[in-house]
Amino acid sequence: MSVSYRQPGVVLTDRRFTVPLDHADPGGETIELYAREAVASDKADQDLPWLVYLQGGPGGKADRFVGRPAWFGRALQEYRVLLLDQRGTGASTPASRQTLPLRGGPAEQADYLAHFRADAIVRDCEAIRPRVTGGAPWTVLGQSFGGFCTVAYLSLAPEGLSAALITGGLPSLDAHADDVYRAAYPRIERKVVAHYARYPQDIERARRIADHLLTHDVVLPNGYRLTVEAFQSLGIMLGSGEGSHRLHFLLEEAFVRTPDGHELSDTFQEQAQGLLSYAGRPLYALVHEAIYGQDARPTAWSAERVRAEFPRFDAAKTLAGDEPLLFTGETIHPWMFDCDPALRPLRETAELLAARTDWTPLYDPARLAANEVPAAAVVYHDDMYVDTAHALTTARAIRGLRTWVTDEFEHDGVRAGGPRVLDRLLALARDEA
Repeated sequence: MSVSYRQPGVVLTDRRFTVPLDHADPGGETIELYAREAVASDKADQDLPWLVYLQGGPGGKADRFVGRPAWFGRALQEYRVLLLDQRGTGASTPASRQTLPLRGGPAEQADYLAHFRADAIVRDCEAIRPRVTGGAPWTVLGQSFGGFCTVAYLSLAPEGLSAALITGGLPSLDAHADDVYRAAYPRIERKVVAHYARYPQDIERARRIADHLLTHDVVLPNGYRLTVEAFQSLGIMLGSGEGSHRLHFLLEEAFVRTPDGHELSDTFQEQAQGLLSYAGRPLYALVHEAIYGQDARPTAWSAERVRAEFPRFDAAKTLAGDEPLLFTGETIHPWMFDCDPALRPLRETAELLAARTDWTPLYDPARLAANEVPAAAVVYHDDMYVDTAHALTTARAIRGLRTWVTDEFEHDGVRAGGPRVLDRLLALARDEA
């Protein structure tokens, strides 16, 4: 039963749907999807076109907006919006250390999670679309990994789309995970260098923290084991618009003087554990590299293996000299499943996913080359999370796709730029810009 309620300027309705776990076996096991329907209060009785929003991730639930902020307010001017919790996230049959044991052991869990990639998310959308729109096609807005899903949508079910809008999420159509991370580490280094240019005082602060972690066993209040590699992974913040500033504020409060000498402050530890824990989004860690699997090659902890090709990221070697410590970015590593209490019970499951060799293609180059769906994408000039060269190669491979390449925003530009970003994408898709 649907339940409707109001927030300032918007009417919200909770929607729940039952879909197959495996869309190739429609009579088999099912899971539940949750989505929040939203319409502007003054348009609640109007027959509006639909826009479905696919959140970034993988493993990210849809935004929980209050009122009509950012792009959401602009979309509500002309659409009914469906904020979908992708399978396994939010209220959509969540997958976590608490729920996955219901599947059985690690092998059963890994087999289950193999159904949580972009192709399954597209099939979910197509399964629920007739129940939402009455069969009419809808516009999809895909942010980051949601953009990957949108490209898969154009490949698998373009008949379901009236338009495709992508923000910071054009994937390589054929790159292996190794190719993705070989392109990523130099981008990450550029972001770190830019951070230190803005905040040169953070060079010594980061080195001091790293040295402390190499010589002390630090366990955060939630049980997270803070190693130097875990500290370096806070560099994931540098890919967002305010990330550099937030990292600076975190580092400046790292130490306090105690009767036993200088220790990492409670303030620093509390913030660090919130930033590092995957308790709220375990799928991000579990299937992150699987989103790049498209052939018989295993991903095999790609980010960890490729990191060894970039020795400047080795903290111990850095501290033996006088170079600035390099942070890392959007990478998942096996040690995370030892450090993070939310991931520890899932270590063997993650190993099985990393070894998997039966991944199937997510994109159809021939179908994309013949695309007829109006499509537009914003590409961020030096996006830390999605390689710009890969994105532009894909853009050229999708017939009719129009791009807006900008350095005005970072990867979260659809949030920071709000109405202006969505306005520009709609104009491009409608051939009005």
